[in-house]
Amino acid sequence: MATQINPPRGMRDFVPADKRRRERVLSKIRESYAAHGFEEIETPVVEDSERLHSGMGGDNEKLSFAIMRRGLEASDLQAAADSGDPLALSDLGLRFDLTVPLARFMATHKGTLPNVFRSLQIGPVWRAERPQKGRYRQFVQCDIDILGEPSQLAEAELLLAGSAALVSLGLDTCTIRVNDRRLLNELLDWCGFEPERQPQALISIDKLDKIGTNGVVSELAESDPQAAERIHQALNNWAEGIKAGIPLSTESILASLPEGLRERPGVIEAAGSLGEVAEAVEAGGGALALVFDPTLVRGMGYYTGTIFEVAHPESGSSVGGGGRYDGMIGRFLGQDVPACGFSIGFERIVDLVAELPEAEHEAVVVLVDKKLPVADVMRVKRELLIPGRRVRIERRPKNVRNLLDRATAEGFTHVAQIRDEQVADPSTITLEPLGESA
Repeated sequence: MATQINPPRGMRDFVPADKRRRERVLSKIRESYAAHGFEEIETPVVEDSERLHSGMGGDNEKLSFAIMRRGLEASDLQAAADSGDPLALSDLGLRFDLTVPLARFMATHKGTLPNVFRSLQIGPVWRAERPQKGRYRQFVQCDIDILGEPSQLAEAELLLAGSAALVSLGLDTCTIRVNDRRLLNELLDWCGFEPERQPQALISIDKLDKIGTNGVVSELAESDPQAAERIHQALNNWAEGIKAGIPLSTESILASLPEGLRERPGVIEAAGSLGEVAEAVEAGGGALALVFDPTLVRGMGYYTGTIFEVAHPESGSSVGGGGRYDGMIGRFLGQDVPACGFSIGFERIVDLVAELPEAEHEAVVVLVDKKLPVADVMRVKRELLIPGRRVRIERRPKNVRNLLDRATAEGFTHVAQIRDEQVADPSTITLEPLGESA
């Protein structure tokens, strides 16, 4: 019995029909982002291990695929084992997102880039996840980032461009949840969490949709019961408002916060920034609903301000997100560069998109006799190949109908049935619409 051969776990093959569908969706995304002034770049799939594990990738650093150093001797292996450093055998790794490579790209090319650079980057990334529905070890990310713009203009442009891309794909029922890391930091301080405990507290709050309020509070109470109880009250007070949707306006944000928290200067400033973003997006014709979610964390530790996440009613997970990460590029460059980004979770949205029509170009399947010389076949193909037309040669089988049905399913529009006399005069070849030929 033959052994079943599959791709590595968490990775997939795509047959031609699936590949064409994915490329049509990507084309729509590229078209939308280009219209908003973003320029596409490309970075290597491999980065230095030290860069990938510099503390900027959050928990994703633990999921990085490492590449073993080349030409290691037995003594090198033993020395690496004795060191206890899990990366001692690795000097390179596969990228786990597109943000860390972008930060390195900016540091490398800053002298040739404009002061404000609008970047578009689409490509595969790799994480050693536990494979499950909607979560793969190799997947495509679609990122836009604005580097060098410190004001809310960056957030507004990203949200408008991201919304336009999703709407162009028919995903106009998405909702964008918005928060600010500065608000979260103020919340934790108000609750009584010590500064050194706050990063871990954010990790617990980020699990809210998985373990619920009681689970979050139980985790937090292990180190600080009093602070945990205070945040418990806040989470309970927010539950109904979040469910109904808190409008993203300065007034609604402040009104939703507990008394004593809403009066803090840092809170007022952050709420004002979010209100400014909402006004700008509305003025720009943003088509997706924006709501304030005070429990939104986003897992990456590099976020410094506005954060956002895209929800779709038919998806159990977020289908996009991003935020401001002003401190990352400076770690490579030696000087601070404001940065903000938005990422579409391509693997999660591609199955939500209704079938997109293929470009209206002729696609011709050419049926030739099995005895026809190869040179004659190529002469016919040369005659039929004109700009914008796709041509496939097929030796005529016994069952022509099955072949033509398959060709129709693959997007072919016409068939040419070649007879001997047409080889000498290819101009006499006629194209018949598929569905009318036997």
